[in-house]
Amino acid sequence: MSDQDKKTDTIKQDNGKLSAAEKQARLAEALRANLRRRKDQARERKTTPTADGNDT
Repeated sequence: MSDQDKKTDTIKQDNGKLSAAEKQARLAEALRANLRRRKDQARERKTTPTADGNDT
């Protein structure tokens, strides 16, 4: 294997790791956004009375 091939393999591996780290960051942000949205929805349900008058 030539030096150029070794460098190419290293770059591919580094890009793969970087891509995985970026994916983790995107997933973490999506989870935070989903949690915020769900909390907002729960607050809305808590403050808005139901249509039939029951507060359950």
